[in-house]
Amino acid sequence: MHFVDPSREVLAETLLAAGPDSPTLCRGWKTRDLAAHLYLRERKAAVGLGLIIKRLSKASDNATAKLASKLKTADDYTELVKAFRAGPPALSPMKIKALDESSNLIEYFVHTEDIRRAVDRWAPRALDEEYSEALWDELIKRAAILYRGVDLGIVLVRPSGPRHVARRAPVSVAIVGEPGELLMHAHGRTRHALVTFEGQADAVALLQSAEVGL
Repeated sequence: MHFVDPSREVLAETLLAAGPDSPTLCRGWKTRDLAAHLYLRERKAAVGLGLIIKRLSKASDNATAKLASKLKTADDYTELVKAFRAGPPALSPMKIKALDESSNLIEYFVHTEDIRRAVDRWAPRALDEEYSEALWDELIKRAAILYRGVDLGIVLVRPSGPRHVARRAPVSVAIVGEPGELLMHAHGRTRHALVTFEGQADAVALLQSAEVGL
């Protein structure tokens, strides 16, 4: 089942409901910056690659800031979000369903939560079981990269039983939570993820102070 299209809809609706000047969990970004990023990453390869290739990060940040600064009115912001909602242009690689799924399934979930969880009161969404499974499948594909900066073994554990060894080391910590919460933790939203830890106290403390995510 393809979950990216409905996830795009939910993200667009969340952006529109929040308006252009709401906070997000993305450092230094308001919703207008996040909307600009989402729009550009389907149209400028450097914007998406700038998150994982350091030498492109400045160009990515500059392009995002430039577009965000052009959103002078609420109508400007609304039109940009609508353009994102309509999907990538005809020649974008994101038109390929397999690439769309691998690139955007997690991206859209995390950014929706970046908006929802940036306020004082929030609650986790009740996710469809198949959607949760799809998030889990994508998470375990990239968990080793997301936790590469942690000098510990990392085991991701779901309350229902499934577990995945993301990183091996003599001392390990288990991170326990539903797939969406594990995703948020793995992507560096550690203070906004509803997870628990199992392990030695000093190891848990080390994990909580470590750099997690891309």
